[in-house]
Amino acid sequence: MSGGVDSAVAAARAADAGHDVTGVHLALSSNPSSFRTGARGCCTLEDARDARRAADVIGIPFYVWDLAERFRQDVVDDFVAEYAAGRTPNPCVRCNEKIKFSAVLDKALALGFDAVCTGHYARTVDGRLLRAVDGSKDQSYVLGVLTAAQVAHAMFPLGDTRKTDVRREAEARGLAVADKPDSHDICFIADGDTAGFLQRALGTEPGPVVDADGVEVGRHDGAYAFTVGQRKGLRIGRPAADGKPRYVLDVSPVTRTVTVGTAEQLDVSRLVAVRPVWSGPAPAVPTSCLVQIRAHGDPVAATAWCEGDGVVVDLAEPLRGVAPGQAVVLYDGEVVLGSATIDTTADATSSVAAT
Repeated sequence: MSGGVDSAVAAARAADAGHDVTGVHLALSSNPSSFRTGARGCCTLEDARDARRAADVIGIPFYVWDLAERFRQDVVDDFVAEYAAGRTPNPCVRCNEKIKFSAVLDKALALGFDAVCTGHYARTVDGRLLRAVDGSKDQSYVLGVLTAAQVAHAMFPLGDTRKTDVRREAEARGLAVADKPDSHDICFIADGDTAGFLQRALGTEPGPVVDADGVEVGRHDGAYAFTVGQRKGLRIGRPAADGKPRYVLDVSPVTRTVTVGTAEQLDVSRLVAVRPVWSGPAPAVPTSCLVQIRAHGDPVAATAWCEGDGVVVDLAEPLRGVAPGQAVVLYDGEVVLGSATIDTTADATSSVAAT
């Protein structure tokens, strides 16, 4: 129970269904007051109190589990290391993979519980993970890292409900969090300044900003502050010859070089991804599917197949702003097939364009 409306209603529905429910709030910081205040995150002292009050209204036991050290190692340190390596991680994906459905689920099963129930907007049918009914709130993307065994021990009571109806239900149940705003941004970056957070963690590492021909057009204080597809904050000293905006095409942490170019140069037609996780059978032959590369991105048609220890995805139409480190989630209609971490990308005619 994060302290928000979704997990509170999920817990209430599970209790109504006759399950023996215990509310658990995760303490993910050794100094929670340093995280966001208000409703911007899910790791504050206020959130813990909101979760406890909701559990009291529902009438279920409530505990706080201290996973601060595990969270720091598996999510925060991983976040910093990925940016330092020139990749763009998704900490919510990593939190679901390493914390909520690994550390928490493992502990729950060891204590004799049958499943972890959360307020994520997704569905499970016959052991498979599916998109939620409310497409605007669907969270199957950030759950795409779950294995079949983890999905089998997961419950998502809100998957068939729209968010507006969840809030109305919370109000009818007398839950004080009914009107609490949704959390946003990265919970462990208190001020929302990702670049500043990374600079404090990694220090200043100045280097050049160059165009696609290798001509220096600016300087930066750390390549880790940039991601493929980024347009703002490039600190370019002179406009492009055509007068059009420039975007980050590549980040090279070894040479501390950030390469910029046109929007058209961001087009990607092939992804090579590593560390695949399949919630069903892996595609042994080229398979038509839909893929999604952002939590709220539109799915696009593609053909995917396994190659060595990874997966290759050919896109039916080019995508822009695809960064190494992002998750690519594969779907068969509404059903999640699996996910992998993007390692390299290429355009339609060249070899690898970003690494």
